[in-house]
Amino acid sequence: MTDDHLTRPPYRNGVGSAALIAGIAAALFAFVPFVGDIVTIPAGVVAVVCGWIGLERVDKGTASNQRDAVIGGGLGVAALFVVFIVFAATYDST
Repeated sequence: MTDDHLTRPPYRNGVGSAALIAGIAAALFAFVPFVGDIVTIPAGVVAVVCGWIGLERVDKGTASNQRDAVIGGGLGVAALFVVFIVFAATYDST
């Protein structure tokens, strides 16, 4: 009988946690005028990319925080969508 918990490497949950933190920041700053765009776009992209990588790690079995990766990526997508809608509504083509 072997002890799998002694031989298994520790989970790599950092990317999923980073996705959640960046997604929360992007969602909060999406509704702040002027400064929000400068923070939301990079944070949203980071949240989506880290969420994607975090989900790949969960699929491979090297991470255990699927919920954090999904919520962070989703918040990043939602924040980027809000910024796009606000930009489209306020953009003047003339």
